[in-house]
Amino acid sequence: DSASVRSPLAALCFLPRGSNSSRPGSDPARRPLGSFSAAGLVSAAPGWVQPYLRLMRLDKPIGTWLLYLPCTWSIGLAAEPGCLPDWYMLSLFGTGAVLMRGAGCTINDMWDRDYDKKVTRTANRPIAAGEVSTFQSFGFLGGQLSLALCVLMCLNYYSIALGAASLSLVVTYPLMKRITYWTQLVLGLTFNWGALLGWSAVKGSCDWSVCLPLYFSGVMWTLIYDTIYAHQDKRDDVTIGVKSTALRFNEATKQWLTGFSLSMLTGLYVAGINCDQTFPYYTAVSAVGAHLAYQIYTLDIHNPEDCWKKFTSNRTLGLLLFTGIVFGNLWKRNIQYETYTQMHYQHVWKISSF
Repeated sequence: DSASVRSPLAALCFLPRGSNSSRPGSDPARRPLGSFSAAGLVSAAPGWVQPYLRLMRLDKPIGTWLLYLPCTWSIGLAAEPGCLPDWYMLSLFGTGAVLMRGAGCTINDMWDRDYDKKVTRTANRPIAAGEVSTFQSFGFLGGQLSLALCVLMCLNYYSIALGAASLSLVVTYPLMKRITYWTQLVLGLTFNWGALLGWSAVKGSCDWSVCLPLYFSGVMWTLIYDTIYAHQDKRDDVTIGVKSTALRFNEATKQWLTGFSLSMLTGLYVAGINCDQTFPYYTAVSAVGAHLAYQIYTLDIHNPEDCWKKFTSNRTLGLLLFTGIVFGNLWKRNIQYETYTQMHYQHVWKISSF
């Protein structure tokens, strides 16, 4: 009797529609070993779990990376001179990024279930495809937000309040595509909240001279990569009446992206100056500029495959900047040591001369 072996979660009405233990591929013994890719791990999960994992987009982790990376930048910049970033905070924010990205995708799919059915790329999303009901998605969303709250409660009070303030953006972002062509700007405001939260989690509060330029840079970055992403769906978006910066910019996209790139780099330079960053950091920022220039110059906005390739390459860009932050912070120790040594010898020389 398959009912007798259903999981407790399924007993609480979270078993996706049409799922059962005899579903093809649901038997682990018959399922081929998958790769270690995210999609492979999701496909290797029990059949009744897979729709929820896909609802969280665990099979497509690029979005989680793009949410997480601004957090790492902020945590890295907040580290003490000569020290590595706080690994506990990095892991805590990594967990939070997975949960909040999953919650955001769940909210998005709940709002967009009727739109998703009309777009080829999104028609197989679990809610649009009928694998997960609205009731089940509400329950799943509640579980994700509850776990995310547990992560948030591990931070200081300032950061708890700051993190809670982002929830309104998370909930309302999916509606923006019905209202404004600047949907990607709202996504940027939402996705880069970690640029503020990471610093406050380490320091206890925000240094706005660093956090605001960093946040601004992150918003500009999101406008770049998500405009590229939106070009994949522009034909469907026109048909169903959804707005995006891809439709707003159209053939002038590269000019707009160039402006956003220059703004992003300016913000990164200002943030670096205000927290006394060093040579490795500015080298990384220059490399980020080169990466953006390559993306924009070679971008074919009429080729969905190229748009996806450019979009996913931004994980490399974010990791490149994080690496520069880490080494730039370690470099501070060398500079401080050299300054101390120079002052010491000057002091000794003055005494000996006297």
